Amino acid sequence: MFRVVAEHVKRHPGLIPQFFFICLGMGGASLYLIRLARGPHVTWNKSENPEPWNNLDPTYQYKFVAITTDYKNLKKEGPDF
Repeated sequence: MFRVVAEHVKRHPGLIPQFFFICLGMGGASLYLIRLARGPHVTWNKSENPEPWNNLDPTYQYKFVAITTDYKNLKKEGPDF
């Protein structure tokens, strides 16, 4: 597979940026998928902790980017489970 790609790149050097950005996009998508799979709302083992989201602090930042919400000043508004 890599040999075929190397042969194509030698014949057509304009393909180098295309291969670079394809690999960059695939790598970024894979890292984001891993980040989502390791999040606090995902349960892989229901026997140990069936509801892991109840153990989180109310100041935990759930979103990837929070522009207007300051999670450090939030107070808990609910009962403890």
